[in-house]
Amino acid sequence: MSLPGSKSLTNRALVLAAIADGPSVVRRALRSRDTSLMATALTSLGSQVDTTSDDWVVTPGEFRADAAIDCGLAGTVMRFVPPVAGLSTGTVEFDGDPHMRNRPIGGVLDALRSLGVTIDDGGRAALPFSVRGAGRVTGGTVVVDASASSQFISALLLAGARYELGVDVRHDGKPVPSLPHIDMTVAMLREHGIEVDDAEANRWAVAPGPVKPVDHLIEPDLSNAAPFLALAALSGGSVTVRDWPRATTQAGDALREILTRMGCSVEFVDDGLRVVGPDVLEGIDVDLHDAGELAPAVAALCALASSPSHLRGIAHIRGHETDRLAALATELGGLGADVTEHPDGLSLRPAQLTAGVFHTYADHRMAHAGVIVGAAVDGILVEDIATTAKTFPDFAEFWSGLL
Repeated sequence: MSLPGSKSLTNRALVLAAIADGPSVVRRALRSRDTSLMATALTSLGSQVDTTSDDWVVTPGEFRADAAIDCGLAGTVMRFVPPVAGLSTGTVEFDGDPHMRNRPIGGVLDALRSLGVTIDDGGRAALPFSVRGAGRVTGGTVVVDASASSQFISALLLAGARYELGVDVRHDGKPVPSLPHIDMTVAMLREHGIEVDDAEANRWAVAPGPVKPVDHLIEPDLSNAAPFLALAALSGGSVTVRDWPRATTQAGDALREILTRMGCSVEFVDDGLRVVGPDVLEGIDVDLHDAGELAPAVAALCALASSPSHLRGIAHIRGHETDRLAALATELGGLGADVTEHPDGLSLRPAQLTAGVFHTYADHRMAHAGVIVGAAVDGILVEDIATTAKTFPDFAEFWSGLL
């Protein structure tokens, strides 16, 4: 099977292309709601993003006009675009879907204020808010608590080379979640010729300077592989994901180790990555702090495993599209799973699951968890499979074809 491109890579590539010194091409861009919202946002600011083909051409422009940005449910749009909007000479209004008003953004807004950008959020530290650009950002050193989201760091780094003094971001707080996503940002910045110093823990410094145009070839979205590889894990069958990269900064690559520890056979083959399911699926005790996006799929597998599991280090996923820990405990428990919700994770013990409705909370990863349970338990109705369009527009048809 072949997967669509990575949302995380696509949206980072689009932001960097929009502030580069010439046109770039984002090849095999993911076409989904989140990436379409990013393309529209950058076009509203003044760049041109041509999405008419599979390869998206980005032509940078002057950020001069007033604009209204729809963030939808895309955390990358809500967090990555305001630091770019600070370079505009217009007023840029940000809003999104109702639940987005509950997702954390205060760290980014406070950081931009300390760098001299005018922000009006009515004291809410949440959507809706506006950025009034002055056509330039001085930049410099900024301290931010990014324990709620690694995107706070990435957001500042992506635009930092365009700030007059660059940006020196220092994290002060509990450990930053999803560090592979920051590694992804740093690697892409360096591809654009941007100097990044990340030698010191909890500090990332981007030097001011030109942003070289670069054409990016987008890798498949490895986190979107989770429900498909789960089919192999549950059935004892085999699934091969084509073009799985041998080296990657994607957090979804952790699936290789997780599934191995649960008893699967996992190996690279000529076509990509092949997973063969075990006779008996074992539970797992795992810290998912750096791969929290996998937690819903892994929790669903653990609810069906033959031995107890404990998922740790994922308090931050309470601030994702929904409170994923509470939602997973509610939905899996409602189907008969023996699940305990902890402040930073879940414990699951073997139990007989039964038919019922699995609610998705407008969250694509919750839909992934639902279809995994439905593959093993008769009579599961996943409430809103269309929410998978956030990162995989044809998911339902693809899934049905495999089953």
